[in-house]
Amino acid sequence: MTTTTPEAVEHPVRKSSPGAASGPRRRTGRIRRIGLPYLLLLPALILELLVHLVPMVIGIVMSFKELTQFYIRDWGTAPWSGFDNYRMSVDFDAPVGEALLHSFFVTVGFTLLSVGLCWLIGTAAAIFMQDTFRGRGLLRALFLVPYALPVYAAVITWVFMFQHDNGLVNHVLHDQLHLTDKPSFWLIGDNSFWALLTVSVWKGWPFAFLIVMAGLQNIPRELYEAAALDGAGVWQQIRRITLPSLRLVNQVLVLVLFLWTFNDFNTPYVLFGKAAPEAADLISVHIYQASFVTWNFGTGSAMSVLLLLFLLLVTGVYLAVTSRGRRAADV
Repeated sequence: MTTTTPEAVEHPVRKSSPGAASGPRRRTGRIRRIGLPYLLLLPALILELLVHLVPMVIGIVMSFKELTQFYIRDWGTAPWSGFDNYRMSVDFDAPVGEALLHSFFVTVGFTLLSVGLCWLIGTAAAIFMQDTFRGRGLLRALFLVPYALPVYAAVITWVFMFQHDNGLVNHVLHDQLHLTDKPSFWLIGDNSFWALLTVSVWKGWPFAFLIVMAGLQNIPRELYEAAALDGAGVWQQIRRITLPSLRLVNQVLVLVLFLWTFNDFNTPYVLFGKAAPEAADLISVHIYQASFVTWNFGTGSAMSVLLLLFLLLVTGVYLAVTSRGRRAADV
């Protein structure tokens, strides 16, 4: 028999609810879940800061200094020059500005040709690879070899192929096909531009092929079958179905190829060395020569900043035009 005291009646025992104790735990778990991705990204952000952003800021500071070989030991003591380095770079009547302008025009022409040919060859190869045939997998792998090879190994191979006396290019063009009167110099003179363009397209078009081939996988095959039933030929299918469906892919692809090609330094440097021929004087190598050959790091930094501003301007205009065209097409 149990008895209850008045105190027990007046003050009953209160049981704690499970939700009251688990509230802080839920908030702590939610904070951990939200903060864990940022914590995992922190090492990459720190590395990005050290590798890209910090040198960029230092380069901008150096562009406002009279930094020559006399101050290379302690560049912080170099006197400030204000905008003199920028004025010298854009003074196209002076030798420095005239040489930079020539390099800029060479780079623009080279970039337009390289990007256009890379896109054209890559798109044609990707469309051709859509059909099923024997050996298609092997051919796809061979197409990606130039893109998979290290840049230095691939370009050095082309250096040997472009040799005047015993190079494969002259052997085929002159000795076998008899297309030239005499062996050509491909790494000097005006031919250096076409040699550089050949190497750039050879190692760049597989990337366009890979991206376009991935974009083609999203186009339903029923569209081609319906177009074939309506009597549309191959060219009409490419014009009416393939290219419109690849508009977004091509917009990104062209922009990436443009930025990569315009900033390409490894290919001309390995192909020609420190002193590139005048016909193949890309702006990346020109800035390198202005900085590390003439030891005028202030002027070279100013040229680099001008190049960065130009690429930002082109990218902004390109994105604005393409997004406006995309909205107009959607309407």
